[in-house]
Amino acid sequence: MTAPAELPIHGNSDIVLVRQRVRTAAVEVGLSLVDQTKVVTAASELARNALVYAGGGQVRIEVVHNGVRRGLRLAFSDDGPGIPDLDQALTDGWTTGGGLGLGLSGSRRLMDEFELKSAPGEGTLVTVTKWAR
Repeated sequence: MTAPAELPIHGNSDIVLVRQRVRTAAVEVGLSLVDQTKVVTAASELARNALVYAGGGQVRIEVVHNGVRRGLRLAFSDDGPGIPDLDQALTDGWTTGGGLGLGLSGSRRLMDEFELKSAPGEGTLVTVTKWAR
Protein backbone atom coordinates (compact mmCIF):
# COMPACT_ATOMS: atom_id res chain seq x y z
CA MET A 1 0.00 0.00 0.00
CA THR A 2 1.25 3.46 -0.89
CA ALA A 3 2.14 5.78 1.98
CA PRO A 4 -0.26 8.68 2.55
CA ALA A 5 0.54 11.80 0.56
CA GLU A 6 0.15 15.32 1.88
CA LEU A 7 -0.14 18.10 -0.65
CA PRO A 8 -0.36 21.86 -0.11
CA ILE A 9 -3.19 23.88 -1.64
CA HIS A 10 -2.01 27.44 -2.28
CA GLY A 11 -3.06 28.11 -5.87
CA ASN A 12 -4.90 26.80 -8.91
CA SER A 13 -1.88 24.74 -9.99
CA ASP A 14 -2.09 22.90 -6.65
CA ILE A 15 -5.73 22.03 -7.34
CA VAL A 16 -4.66 20.48 -10.65
CA LEU A 17 -1.98 18.45 -8.84
CA VAL A 18 -4.50 17.32 -6.20
CA ARG A 19 -6.84 16.12 -8.95
CA GLN A 20 -4.02 14.19 -10.65
CA ARG A 21 -2.80 12.54 -7.45
CA VAL A 22 -6.35 11.63 -6.36
CA ARG A 23 -7.06 10.05 -9.76
CA THR A 24 -3.83 8.02 -9.56
CA ALA A 25 -4.72 6.82 -6.05
CA ALA A 26 -8.31 6.02 -7.11
CA VAL A 27 -6.99 3.79 -9.91
CA GLU A 28 -4.58 2.13 -7.48
CA VAL A 29 -7.45 1.35 -5.08
CA GLY A 30 -9.48 -0.18 -7.89
CA LEU A 31 -12.33 2.31 -8.05
CA SER A 32 -14.56 2.07 -11.11
CA LEU A 33 -14.29 4.82 -13.72
CA VAL A 34 -17.53 6.36 -12.41
CA ASP A 35 -16.25 6.34 -8.83
CA GLN A 36 -12.89 7.72 -9.97
CA THR A 37 -14.75 10.65 -11.53
CA LYS A 38 -16.81 11.17 -8.37
CA VAL A 39 -13.81 11.22 -6.06
CA VAL A 40 -11.80 13.52 -8.34
CA THR A 41 -14.77 15.90 -8.60
CA ALA A 42 -15.21 15.96 -4.82
CA ALA A 43 -11.46 16.51 -4.34
CA SER A 44 -11.51 19.40 -6.79
CA GLU A 45 -14.46 21.05 -5.03
CA LEU A 46 -12.99 20.64 -1.55
CA ALA A 47 -9.54 21.86 -2.63
CA ARG A 48 -11.12 24.91 -4.27
CA ASN A 49 -13.11 25.61 -1.10
CA ALA A 50 -9.90 25.58 0.95
CA LEU A 51 -8.28 27.98 -1.49
CA VAL A 52 -11.22 30.37 -1.91
CA TYR A 53 -12.57 30.50 1.65
CA ALA A 54 -9.41 29.93 3.71
CA GLY A 55 -6.66 31.20 1.42
CA GLY A 56 -5.26 27.67 1.14
CA GLY A 57 -4.74 24.52 3.13
CA GLN A 58 -3.63 20.96 2.56
CA VAL A 59 -4.95 17.54 1.68
CA ARG A 60 -3.93 14.12 2.95
CA ILE A 61 -4.56 11.34 0.42
CA GLU A 62 -4.62 7.89 1.98
CA VAL A 63 -5.43 4.38 0.79
CA VAL A 64 -7.43 2.66 3.55
CA HIS A 65 -8.73 -0.86 4.19
CA ASN A 66 -11.66 -1.79 6.44
CA GLY A 67 -10.96 -5.53 6.49
CA VAL A 68 -13.33 -6.17 3.60
CA ARG A 69 -12.41 -3.69 0.88
CA ARG A 70 -10.03 -0.91 0.00
CA GLY A 71 -10.91 2.71 -0.23
CA LEU A 72 -9.55 6.20 -0.65
CA ARG A 73 -9.73 8.70 2.20
CA LEU A 74 -9.09 12.40 1.63
CA ALA A 75 -8.70 14.87 4.51
CA PHE A 76 -8.79 18.57 3.57
CA SER A 77 -7.69 20.95 6.31
CA ASP A 78 -7.19 24.68 6.56
CA ASP A 79 -6.59 27.38 9.14
CA GLY A 80 -9.21 29.71 7.70
CA PRO A 81 -12.05 31.53 9.44
CA GLY A 82 -14.10 28.36 9.96
CA ILE A 83 -17.78 27.79 9.22
CA PRO A 84 -20.24 29.29 11.71
CA ASP A 85 -23.30 27.24 10.65
CA LEU A 86 -22.48 23.74 9.40
CA ASP A 87 -26.10 22.84 8.56
CA GLN A 88 -26.46 25.96 6.43
CA ALA A 89 -23.10 25.34 4.74
CA LEU A 90 -24.31 21.86 3.73
CA THR A 91 -27.51 23.23 2.17
CA ASP A 92 -27.56 23.09 -1.65
CA GLY A 93 -27.29 26.55 -3.13
CA TRP A 94 -26.04 28.31 0.00
CA THR A 95 -22.77 30.15 -0.52
CA THR A 96 -20.82 33.05 0.90
CA GLY A 97 -18.84 33.26 -2.33
CA GLY A 98 -19.76 33.59 -5.97
CA GLY A 99 -20.17 29.88 -6.65
CA LEU A 100 -23.20 27.64 -6.99
CA GLY A 101 -23.16 26.56 -3.35
CA LEU A 102 -22.68 22.88 -4.22
CA GLY A 103 -19.10 22.28 -3.06
CA LEU A 104 -19.76 20.78 0.37
CA SER A 105 -23.19 19.32 -0.28
CA GLY A 106 -22.18 17.97 -3.67
CA SER A 107 -19.03 16.40 -2.24
CA ARG A 108 -21.10 14.76 0.47
CA ARG A 109 -23.36 13.18 -2.18
CA LEU A 110 -20.43 11.99 -4.32
CA MET A 111 -18.60 10.18 -1.52
CA ASP A 112 -19.51 7.19 0.66
CA GLU A 113 -18.46 8.85 3.92
CA PHE A 114 -18.33 12.56 4.74
CA GLU A 115 -17.30 14.30 7.94
CA LEU A 116 -17.12 18.07 8.46
CA LYS A 117 -15.52 19.69 11.50
CA SER A 118 -15.34 23.45 11.70
CA ALA A 119 -15.94 26.35 14.04
CA PRO A 120 -15.43 30.10 13.74
CA GLY A 121 -11.75 30.94 14.17
CA GLU A 122 -10.68 27.28 14.23
CA GLY A 123 -10.36 26.39 10.55
CA THR A 124 -12.05 23.46 8.81
CA LEU A 125 -11.41 19.75 8.38
CA VAL A 126 -13.38 17.81 5.76
CA THR A 127 -12.72 14.06 5.62
CA VAL A 128 -14.28 11.99 2.81
CA THR A 129 -13.96 8.33 1.86
CA LYS A 130 -14.90 6.36 -1.27
CA TRP A 131 -14.91 2.55 -1.04
CA ALA A 132 -14.14 0.22 -3.93
CA ARG A 133 -17.22 -1.82 -4.91
